[in-house]
Amino acid sequence: MMNVLIVDDEQLARQRLRHLLSGIGEHVVVAEAATGEQALLKTQQSSPDVILMDIRMPGMDGLEAARYINRMDSPPAIIFTTAYSDHAMSAFESHAVDYLLKPIKQGRLEQALQSAKRLTRAQLNELQSNEESDSRKKICVKTRGSLELIPVEEILYFKADQKYVTLRTFDHEYLIEEPLKSLETEFEHLFIRVHRNAIVAEAFVNGIAKNEQRHPCIQFKDVDDLLEISRRHLPDIRKKLKSLSKS
Repeated sequence: MMNVLIVDDEQLARQRLRHLLSGIGEHVVVAEAATGEQALLKTQQSSPDVILMDIRMPGMDGLEAARYINRMDSPPAIIFTTAYSDHAMSAFESHAVDYLLKPIKQGRLEQALQSAKRLTRAQLNELQSNEESDSRKKICVKTRGSLELIPVEEILYFKADQKYVTLRTFDHEYLIEEPLKSLETEFEHLFIRVHRNAIVAEAFVNGIAKNEQRHPCIQFKDVDDLLEISRRHLPDIRKKLKSLSKS
């Protein structure tokens, strides 16, 4: 038996997939989810073999959820379901990613399940880059083998160190594998560059202080951390802080 997780924000769509699966046999629906965030939770709870994942959903979409699920130790296979036009699906075809075009036919579903494969990180990153979407509201981190969603509004800074980036909140530090440059681009309306290895959240900046080596650093509200400001970025930081104090 193959355990299946159905993810779609429309209840009727989930019901239809359940009905189609009942006619195929050797598949059992272990859980359903209506959002990308629920999909992460249900995947950890039910350990499906394959996920039927809608692409367009409010909040976290199917592509973003798939990227995070793919970081699990033993990720399930993912088949995307979508109402996109044939033309818009060329990106999926060119990256050998299986998808089902709505309305889904039982024969096509059975074929996709038989050939279900795990997606590579490169495939998902490329598909995500082709999507026009707003910046994320949460960042997914891996802690003790499970996935946790951190609201962007709670993040003080991102700091790069070799292949990892430290994500700092008031209470915790997490390591993520996302390029600092891409984070800066995605959240440029919330974070400012202070050093080649760090960006900080404007909302939590308290001012500029000097560390023991007398280097200028970003000082945060209610947190003792000091992040060094590079000479290159110091004039822009001072200008930014001045404008923030006036607003």
